[in-house]
This record gives sequence, C-alpha cells and structure tokens, in this order.
Amino acid sequence: LNRIKASGLKLQFCTNETQATRERFVKKLQGMGFDISVAEVTAPAPAACRILKERSLRPHLLVHNGGTMLQQMLGHVGRHPREMWAFAAEQRYYKETDGLKLDVGAYMKALEYACDVQAEVVGKPAEMFFESALAEMGVPPQQAIMIGDDIVNDVGGAQRCGMRALQVRTGKYRPCDENHPHVKPDAYVNNLAEAVDIILQQL
Repeated sequence: LNRIKASGLKLQFCTNETQATRERFVKKLQGMGFDISVAEVTAPAPAACRILKERSLRPHLLVHNGGTMLQQMLGHVGRHPREMWAFAAEQRYYKETDGLKLDVGAYMKALEYACDVQAEVVGKPAEMFFESALAEMGVPPQQAIMIGDDIVNDVGGAQRCGMRALQVRTGKYRPCDENHPHVKPDAYVNNLAEAVDIILQQL
C-alpha cells in the first residue's frame, strides 16, 4: 500500500463492513500499521444513511449488536414510516479465523423470496457502491483497477461498473473461483504485493 501511495496513484478501500463505523474500521487498520484515513474508505452504511434521509424513510432496523452502527443509522431516519427492503451488502459468506460463515446475502435472498420483494443493495457488488468509490477518487472506471478476493462482489461488481479487476488468491479466494461460469478476472495474483508489481509496471 505504501508503494501505491508513493507512486502517486489514488487509492480507495472498498469494504462491505457493516458491524463497525468507518472510523472504527480505520482505527483497527491503523493499529495494524496501515497508513489509511476515513476519507479513503467506501462503505455501505453512509450510503444507506443517505438513502434513508433523502427518502424520509423510517425503517425497522435489523443490525448486529454493538450499538455504534445502530446509532449512526437512527440519526438519519425520517418521521413517516414506509416500506423499504435495503441490505448493505449481498455477500453469501465471509471468512472468520475458524472458517467461512453465512453472511447477510443468504438471509436477504430468503426474505426476498418469502416476502415477494426486491431488495435494494447499497454495498458490493452494486454498481452504486463502485460508482461512489470512483467519485471519491475522481477517476473514471476505465482508469481504475479493483483488487479483491471475492470473485462475485469484488471482481464481478467492479467489472460490471466498467473497471478492470484482479483477484488475489488469499482471503475468501477458493480454487473453484477460477471456474466461475460468469465472472472472469482480468488476472489472478497470489497476493497484494504481486498485484502492486503488475500495476506499477504499467506506469
């Protein structure tokens, strides 16, 4: 990451983190030694808050325990109750130290089917999410590259937005990703350092 910043390239972190605010997310990464600021992070919660405020919606919130995200969301709800099905992310699973866990996307699809409604997704892989990240950097999609470990949410979402995308063989990556029927990364890399090598060689 330091090499990317030193090169003068713009950098934006795209996360579907919904259990913590961007401030807490950044503080955690800074504690691990990463040079990162809140302005360099695109996350679903701010977008969801903006939608609630713009449409004067007052939803029933289903959120993780902890309080910080709930307080952030409640600060932007309106007075008039209306129906809205919005999910911050569409991920099927996420990775913990003890293995893969079902994520909100699985429950979203179940609720869509049970209630016969279409969910509104504001996190990855929604085009709105990637367009927001590009706007933060002031860069058109044709001049941006996504580096991620999720074949659908990172790679697929970025490519649908017009970006190129590299998939790293770390994190959520699984060998079967390379046989995905619909999404094909522009390249596979073994880790972030290798991705940076490829990008800097093109400058």
